[in-house]
Amino acid sequence: MENQYLSFTKEEVRAVIRFFNFQNVSPTEIHRKLTEVYGPHVMSRKSVSVWCTKFNSGRESVEDEARNGRPISTSTAETIEAVEKLLRSDRRLKIREMATQLDLLKTTVHEIVHEKLNFRKVCSRWVPKMLTPDPHIQRERLKLG
Repeated sequence: MENQYLSFTKEEVRAVIRFFNFQNVSPTEIHRKLTEVYGPHVMSRKSVSVWCTKFNSGRESVEDEARNGRPISTSTAETIEAVEKLLRSDRRLKIREMATQLDLLKTTVHEIVHEKLNFRKVCSRWVPKMLTPDPHIQRERLKLG
């Protein structure tokens, strides 16, 4: 157990599964060997079985297949900069209006404005969040004192 690898890629683990599956080793035994080498959090026994089935049905690649769908995040440095520029040019813009002008999703613009740029809406204007942890600490001291 002391010779476990701390870092590994899923492709590396899948290649090991493919190797043992080619030698007709059972998925349960493959899982046991994987946990011996890579640790208990490497992959579930069910996932090993699924990959064995895929390799038995003719799959050769250990890479993930391309999938359709929207990307995980569209808040790149360019989009953040574009939203900030638009926001600073007119602080009365709504999230929906910014999303329409920049051709972005409303949720993406909302995430950029609130989480990346730390702005909030006050009296129909966007203002930067200026509250630091110090007032919170002082407020707690007053409550306790």
